[in-house]
Amino acid sequence: MNKIYWAVLPLALTHSTLLAAPKYETEAPIAYMTDLSSGAVLFEKDADRQIPPASMAKMMTVYVAFDQLKNGKIALDQEITIQRATWQKWQGQGSTMFLAANDKPTIKDLLHGVITLSGNDASVVLAEAIGGTEENFAEMMTKTAAKIGMKNSRFGNSTGWPDEGKTLVTARDLGILGARLSNDFPELYTDFFGLTEFTWGKTNSGDPITQPNRNPLLGKIAGADGLKTGHTEEAGYGFTGSAQQKGRRIVSVLAGLNSYGGRVSESVKFMNWGFNAWEPKALFEKGAKVQSADVQLGDASSVNLIAPKDLFATLPKGSDASLTMKVRYNGPIKAPIAAGQEIATLVVSFDGASPQSMPLVAEEAVEEAGFFDRVWAGLKSLLGLA
Repeated sequence: MNKIYWAVLPLALTHSTLLAAPKYETEAPIAYMTDLSSGAVLFEKDADRQIPPASMAKMMTVYVAFDQLKNGKIALDQEITIQRATWQKWQGQGSTMFLAANDKPTIKDLLHGVITLSGNDASVVLAEAIGGTEENFAEMMTKTAAKIGMKNSRFGNSTGWPDEGKTLVTARDLGILGARLSNDFPELYTDFFGLTEFTWGKTNSGDPITQPNRNPLLGKIAGADGLKTGHTEEAGYGFTGSAQQKGRRIVSVLAGLNSYGGRVSESVKFMNWGFNAWEPKALFEKGAKVQSADVQLGDASSVNLIAPKDLFATLPKGSDASLTMKVRYNGPIKAPIAAGQEIATLVVSFDGASPQSMPLVAEEAVEEAGFFDRVWAGLKSLLGLA
């Protein structure tokens, strides 16, 4: 049976000044913020309460669509004919892309309609194109949410339209989703998020309809490029935001605000706090060896654990906090192991803040041991020589 192994790493410090996490006050009844560079949770306020997400649910619609694109099940240039029944149902219902019956937008067009314009019509058409029906697609959303670690979320539709409590999420889960969108699909994320406007449809006089992105961070926070606003009478005003500055990407979530203007001001203030009240502390450069781990039944008895990217801790600005670093893995790790495979976690702690967790990967491949090596390993274990 595998056990959880911990290894404490030494960390040299010139001196230690223990500072608590910076304080922050927000009008939002629900809030959450995480720094993806370190895995640090910078702020949480009622982050595990289940709430209706409104249009923030469309982030999961986009995640499922990106996953389908990545796996070759749909294509960006694939045309979808708008069915009259779908057009009639969603004509004038909330935010819209202004799709018309018999239009033939591509998957790429529909994604812009969902991400930039928050179009309910675009979300439903995309859902039907992928799942056959919106109900089937909502099941895909719920299963995908569970798969990526959104433990307290479920989806009854692709839009976040009120559905008598079928669709519920938490701020923490929305933070996970925002992180996974940029981490799992970096090229698609860059191509689709952060667009300031998009043009689709025509007015009665034949003029093209151009609509702005409602993201309150665009043009106000350097490096802002995502993610999704949401509003219904039931949910209030919410926003899941993402921005990157000097290698740090922060994802923030606010929910339950009572006005459009409040959402704008709180979103900007919250993200500024995340970047300005905290700073990174370099730990390991990409490729640096952090620790080694025992390997079971491999052609090597151990494997080096290395940093897959530059690793940082996130500390209060001006702090020289006393850090504790530990490596955690389930071991001995069974061969085969692929080079670059994530097999351990670096856990960084300091007083006054939640632990920060970062992945570690295998430096090189370890193949399964040959027959005689496995027999000899079994004998040593039996005789207590291992």
